[in-house]
Amino acid sequence: MPLLQDRVVLVSGGTSGLGAAIARAAAREGALVAVTGRRREPGEALAAELTAAGSRALFIRADIGQVEQARASVTAAVAGFGRVDSLVNAAGLTSRGTLLDTTPELFDAHIAVNLKAPFFLMQAVVADLVARKAPGTIVNVLSMSAHGGQPYLAPYVAAKAGLAGLTRNAAHAHRRDRIRINGLNIGWTDTEGEDETQRRFHGAGDDWREQAGASLPMGKLGQPDEIADFVVFLLSDRSGVVTGSVIDWDQNVLGGLD
Repeated sequence: MPLLQDRVVLVSGGTSGLGAAIARAAAREGALVAVTGRRREPGEALAAELTAAGSRALFIRADIGQVEQARASVTAAVAGFGRVDSLVNAAGLTSRGTLLDTTPELFDAHIAVNLKAPFFLMQAVVADLVARKAPGTIVNVLSMSAHGGQPYLAPYVAAKAGLAGLTRNAAHAHRRDRIRINGLNIGWTDTEGEDETQRRFHGAGDDWREQAGASLPMGKLGQPDEIADFVVFLLSDRSGVVTGSVIDWDQNVLGGLD
């Protein structure tokens, strides 16, 4: 039996990168998948791809940094599939800023996408689950940087650390509703967005992946499909009663020193 057979899964930021990998993995495991994103073309292409492969899929155009659009995406998923059983908060903003040069506008942008949007997406999904007295699962994609991070990620770290706390708070609040909420602190991952970030902010060349991989213990960057499989596991009944966990999905060990 597929792990997510006939479950409705909503993936924010699901039109590219890790979000798209999660959408594909969920669909392979029998889920009905709704993905959100700002760009219509890749979103509709992904929905068509999943549909052609035999899944039911829906693209919802939304800028989740706008609270009303985030809420409306849940409403659209319920309208399209009748309910939402699981949510993955995969959308993220990774633009750079230090404590000294971050503007209020940049800080607000990070909070809007990396913390406020997950809060109100969870609020809408959990409200629907509670109203139906239905169990559900949520996975929030965080970052190893939430533990402290690089100096140039100050607003990103602030938002992701907040999301880690929110994950535990919401999991505790709704454990007796049988709604399991977990998070993943992912490490350096090979995505389209990371390629753009490395080139834009760090002057990386075409061989940056090879150089990065050579510097890492396992000899490669984290792969979206590997993370996606783990997310599907956490969404599924195979992960049992686990809730309120924020798991380090990385090849470096926090606190380990050479």
